[in-house]
Amino acid sequence: MIRNRIREFRASRGMKQEELAKLVGVRRETIGNLEKGRYNPSLALAWNIAKVFGVSIEEIFTVEA
Repeated sequence: MIRNRIREFRASRGMKQEELAKLVGVRRETIGNLEKGRYNPSLALAWNIAKVFGVSIEEIFTVEA
């Protein structure tokens, strides 16, 4: 399972799901599903999200057994 800290990073920047979605080229629902763990991102999407926040992919996404 892939865990993420998207909500935490968004909140620290006062960013709404819709804003992040627009920046990475997906729908707001996709961001919501990612945050709830219902959806695992493609590598390209994970890369783009990390790029928006200026951090490495590993700082946002972790794999748990």
